[in-house]
Amino acid sequence: MNSEVSNNKISPKALDALMRLGKTYEVGGAVRDKMLRVSEDGKDCDYLVCGAPLEKITETLRKFGRVDLVGKSFGVIKYTEFSRDGEDTITRTFDIALPRTEKSVGVGHKDFDVVFDPEIPVESDLRRRDFTINSMAIALDDGKLIDPLGGKEDVANRILRVNTNESFDEDPLRMLRAAQFAARFNLMLEPVTMALVKEHAKLVTTISPERIAEELNKLLTRARRPSAGFRIMRDTGLLEHILPELQVCVGVEQPGGFHRWDVFEHTIRVIDSSPPRLRSRLAALFHDINKPRAKQEVEGGATFYGHESMGARTTRKVMRRLRYSNELTSEVETLVERHMFTTAVTDRGLRRLIRRVGLDLIFDLLDLRRADVLGQGMGGNVDDVDQFEANIRAEIDRKPPFGLADLEIDGKVLMSTMNLAPGPTIGKTLNYLLEKVLDNPADNTPEKLLDFARSFLNGKIPSSNGDSPQDLCA
Repeated sequence: MNSEVSNNKISPKALDALMRLGKTYEVGGAVRDKMLRVSEDGKDCDYLVCGAPLEKITETLRKFGRVDLVGKSFGVIKYTEFSRDGEDTITRTFDIALPRTEKSVGVGHKDFDVVFDPEIPVESDLRRRDFTINSMAIALDDGKLIDPLGGKEDVANRILRVNTNESFDEDPLRMLRAAQFAARFNLMLEPVTMALVKEHAKLVTTISPERIAEELNKLLTRARRPSAGFRIMRDTGLLEHILPELQVCVGVEQPGGFHRWDVFEHTIRVIDSSPPRLRSRLAALFHDINKPRAKQEVEGGATFYGHESMGARTTRKVMRRLRYSNELTSEVETLVERHMFTTAVTDRGLRRLIRRVGLDLIFDLLDLRRADVLGQGMGGNVDDVDQFEANIRAEIDRKPPFGLADLEIDGKVLMSTMNLAPGPTIGKTLNYLLEKVLDNPADNTPEKLLDFARSFLNGKIPSSNGDSPQDLCA
């Protein structure tokens, strides 16, 4: 079994070898997080080595672990160490880089003119980075902080400041990073930085969908309150370019006494109230995405009938546009489509909800409902959802059938017992049987199911082509 361990130091032997080669620094996010006094899982430790050629660094590191020259043209080595913890193999991967300068020469964060050289001063390497808080280094021989742009002071003042006025021209992705860094670390964008994002917002359209999704994922899962990042995107014009479907929710009021805020503000507060899991927070992001289109003014308020089914379709469209996986897209789509469920159901209705949503998603659906209530801002409680969860868990413990695999007979039994040929009749019959046992789980026995199957095949429900079920038998 393999497991990855992050936010760990490089092994003392390898580090000592690097320090003998040249001046070695810890750089990037690990230094920033020390200053911010935060700790995040999944954080890579990055190192910079000055005064030693790439080939010598590579040769030295191969004595201690695996070396991958994935960034050879940029002067970057991926160095992986392995250790044992009982039966587990612990894997730690670090970036080891030479100092470099770089300049964007293409559109959309694609092409860069990169120069790496062991003799480039560490300060020059730090200045080419994105924000001052990410442009600090710690010398590992004497612990001295190298801070050419005042990152430490900006950390103390909770300020996010871009390194140069050309930074967003060089890499438009940095504008999205600004939004998610501000939300993750509770920072304010410095006024010039804010103005530069507004000025360059349209350049975000040159970024690949995958990179946009990556930054959204970090915002959704690493920030305690992603709402801060979405407000920055709204205020700077980024939102209308990457999520125009959410932009149109701004200012859409929800009269009627059930919601304190407009659809946009409600949505981002629901995100904040959701568990910091990607699936859950994406569902929160999209759950009311089509309320603007579904809104109908009525006396005393407004209705939004059908917004959940319309929202599910929009969810699929947007997530495909951003290149999310088919599996995750389907899961989020299901949560959005089913989020208006009622807790006032019989045991039969409860089993049918579990069947339609799936055991893997049912508790995410309950989390979405809780967040939706909290995000209304009207002081609503979720006692009914808590009781509904207790009922669901009790029902699951009774192990009733929720899917075709839970039936006491399968397609092979049907074909052999009823002399049926393979075909759509088998699937239709099994689905009919599942509906029967969802009504009454005690009927899930081979004898009862075969009786129900005979009834079904005797013509109660004709086939789609007009033939009777008997005509479809072998």
